[in-house]
Amino acid sequence: MAASTIHPHRELPEAVAHCRAPSSAARCRSNGFQKSQKESGYTTLNHTLRETKAFLTDEDELYQFDDLTKVNLVTTTTVLKCLQARYTTNVFYTNAGCTLVALNPFQPVPNLYSHGIMKEYHTASRPQELKPHIFTVAEEAFRNVQSLIEPVNQSLIVSGESGAGKTWTSRCLMNYFATVAASSTSVKCQENVERIEKRVLDSNPVMEAFGNACTLRNHNSSRFGKYIQLQLNRSQQLEGASVQTYLLEKTRVAYQAPSERNFHIFYQIMKGATEEQRLEWGLPEAAEFFWLPNADKMLEEDQFKETKDAMLHLGIDRDTQEQVFRILAGLLQLGNVRFSVATDESHPCDLKEKATCFLKRTANLLKVSEEDLLEQLRVRTITAGRQQQIFKKPCSKRECSTRRDCVAKVIYAKLFDWLVKVINGAICSDSFRWTNFIGLLDVYGFESFPQNNLEQLCINYANEKLQQHFVAHYLKAQQEEYAAEGLESSFVSYQDNQSCLDLIEGNPISIFSLLNEESRLNRLSDANKFKTRLQAALTNNHCLSWNMFSKDPNFTVTHYAGKVNYQIEGMMEKNKDPVPPELVQLLQNSRDTFLKKLFPFETKEQNDNKAQHKAVTVVSRFKGSLERLMRILNSTTPHYIRCIKPNMDCKPLHFKSEEILSQLEACGIVETINISAVGFPIRVPYQHFLERYGLLRTYWQCHFKNAASFNGCTPAKKRKGSSSTDGSTEALQVTVQDILTNVLAGQSATSSYTPAESRSCRSMIHCGNTKVFMTYIMLELLESARSQTLSKKALCIQCSWRRYRRRKLARLRRAATIIQAAIRSWLTRQWIKKLHCAAVVLQRAWKTWKIKMETLAAEELDETADFKEMELIPGSPICTPLHDSPNKLSQGAQFQGLKLLCWPLGLILSSSSITGMTPSVSGTLKAFTRLAALKVKWRSNQKVERNQSDQGIASIRALPEVQIKFHCRRSPLLFADIFPEHPKCTIIGFNQILLEKM
Repeated sequence: MAASTIHPHRELPEAVAHCRAPSSAARCRSNGFQKSQKESGYTTLNHTLRETKAFLTDEDELYQFDDLTKVNLVTTTTVLKCLQARYTTNVFYTNAGCTLVALNPFQPVPNLYSHGIMKEYHTASRPQELKPHIFTVAEEAFRNVQSLIEPVNQSLIVSGESGAGKTWTSRCLMNYFATVAASSTSVKCQENVERIEKRVLDSNPVMEAFGNACTLRNHNSSRFGKYIQLQLNRSQQLEGASVQTYLLEKTRVAYQAPSERNFHIFYQIMKGATEEQRLEWGLPEAAEFFWLPNADKMLEEDQFKETKDAMLHLGIDRDTQEQVFRILAGLLQLGNVRFSVATDESHPCDLKEKATCFLKRTANLLKVSEEDLLEQLRVRTITAGRQQQIFKKPCSKRECSTRRDCVAKVIYAKLFDWLVKVINGAICSDSFRWTNFIGLLDVYGFESFPQNNLEQLCINYANEKLQQHFVAHYLKAQQEEYAAEGLESSFVSYQDNQSCLDLIEGNPISIFSLLNEESRLNRLSDANKFKTRLQAALTNNHCLSWNMFSKDPNFTVTHYAGKVNYQIEGMMEKNKDPVPPELVQLLQNSRDTFLKKLFPFETKEQNDNKAQHKAVTVVSRFKGSLERLMRILNSTTPHYIRCIKPNMDCKPLHFKSEEILSQLEACGIVETINISAVGFPIRVPYQHFLERYGLLRTYWQCHFKNAASFNGCTPAKKRKGSSSTDGSTEALQVTVQDILTNVLAGQSATSSYTPAESRSCRSMIHCGNTKVFMTYIMLELLESARSQTLSKKALCIQCSWRRYRRRKLARLRRAATIIQAAIRSWLTRQWIKKLHCAAVVLQRAWKTWKIKMETLAAEELDETADFKEMELIPGSPICTPLHDSPNKLSQGAQFQGLKLLCWPLGLILSSSSITGMTPSVSGTLKAFTRLAALKVKWRSNQKVERNQSDQGIASIRALPEVQIKFHCRRSPLLFADIFPEHPKCTIIGFNQILLEKM
């Protein structure tokens, strides 16, 4: 090991004390740190213990620390106290610098992963300011994809021991990404995204049913590693997903450790099958199977209906499901086929009692010949010699059991690979439809059992690679970059597991290389000889040791998480992973169409390629797939979530410090906290810094021209000929320093900083050779300044836009007013013109009619010969009788009392005497009408003669002999007395127009 783990009583570097002391002394908190910043770091053991004890006295405030880097002092003791305080208050997530620490509550927590919580973290402007949560990490990764900052692709690495909650965490992360990446405005697009989201989420129960099992440490332990890529389009909408699996523990089909179970799918079939299916598959409720231990144990993962529905939604129809479940039932029947030792070595082994019945059921379910199955299990086919002669040799009891287990393992492995292929076909999108991805790595945790073999060696090797990736990405790279950029930083010791990796995979000599070499030899494996080779070749590596008191050959590897003892016996056979060709041929000849699809006949070309790659072992395949995975991780931005198991008994809210301490040291949490607290977790190149914060220069320089020196960044004076827009490093550095200085000056001017806090700000930022190194506080200041600047610019743009809109609206309103006025003016002129024309027509008609009436009246009134004096008739309306008088004009006065009953004639005769008249034929009716109106009796002897001019009546005004001339023709106007009101009109009726009273 390059360095040992941090212990509670070791000295902290001076930089840690220098960084921690100012804020504690300035605020005089009750945590016991009353020393001044100028005092030297905690150099003595007693001083460290006293300060730590004083800090831990106020344990009521420990749960308030969301980030372990804010804890003083940063030791395993303080970290444990803080985690325990938060765990007891039902707070399960805590930041540790760049890593999220997740404690498994081992019980359902209401509303911790609800859609409301997802929406809260997704819509928050700064999710980092909310409580630590896995959704914070997920939202940060999602926003990194949206910002298109290289590297755009993201990876979330969920690590931890078995039972720490990695599978549940990965499931919640998938649900979060599927929810936030499914927003769309189009209904059709929304339906497509929801369909993809449903399929992606349905892949979880299917993969867990076929790949997870109950172990000693976890009820739902993933027995394979998987890397899920969530594919996003340019609009950051979910387009599809793909699943890559690593090292399925297929040996679990045929072997389960004590108190452990087989894969979940076998128990789901056993508990969820219908009566008809049980009868068909030979699975009675009281049946016992060797490969189905602890079947009476009830788990929430035993949901057969949920698995079937998920398979159906992924495109696996009911008939195919029946074929899959029938094959799995056949494997359970195959596990009960047991062999006994043969009496004669030249004869095959005999079957045990009742094994024949299980063999028959297995043959029926797999649809193979019962005789061929029994022969292939008990007899081995050997091909030897250049002539490829075939020999048959009976197998021993152990070999028969091995061949039986080999059949079960190869069928299940093929079935699992087919299932992964079907899932990828259902959820994977075309490459041209998606541009970026977010990866979720859920890999098996570090394992150490009483009996460990090749599977545990490969699993722990994968965890060693991931730990090295974490160390390289966050610890080693950070310190090396500090040195390259000219930063003075105290180097904190960390665990470097390169020696362990060299032991396992190194060239030319390592455990893997020796295993592959031993597996390629065409000889029986010998565990003792292999141990001897290991001792001779790798004795100089301090990570390899031996248990001298063990009778079985073994070796011990010191991993980053502790020592693990591996049994050599059977390791070479597992690495070879031999599948006898006669067994494969037996399965190829099956009558089951689905089984034949899993084992298709290979062409000659495929056989040649297979012969060339015959030497590929399990270790080589796993190493190659892991290297491809590491290349993907190195090309993405990683986010680490460390899952911690509070206790090994999986009890809710039970905190065991010793077990958690070992996990914290194994994960390197304490080293991560120390380096993150001392150093600068944010590193941005100058060019990228200016692309994001370049807009701050003009604004802050305009408002704060007298900028002081902050954090070692003074306003740099421009050299002659130099320009801030130049692409050289010096010019970029000058510009960056100006921005930082002005921002800090503006922040100090707009906020109430104390002198101690102003001095502590000088450790928030450093300008290196090519990059800007910042703390999270400085990043918040920059983001706040940028947000303010953008708000002001946005306000300016909004004001300009509103002003432009108002001006445009005013112009449009003026134009509309002019157009409306013109139209109204035209319409008014047209209306007045029509009125004028109508008035002219009316005036002309009125004048014409008036002249005509006057002419007619003058002509008719002058004809006095038609009337003679009439005698007074009894009953006449005249009050006094008519007497002859020489002066006819004086007689008119006698008729003043005449009462008129008809308006037209009454007005005419009101002041005149009634004269007799002799009507003509044409005027007979008119005369009757007039007399009827006046109620005057008609005299039959009355004669009417024409008026002569010589009689002295020539005009209506003369009225000689009280005789009058009246005109009774119908008026050309229907209503002559109805006339529009006019102030200047003096005519009130037609009669006034026609006659005048003399």
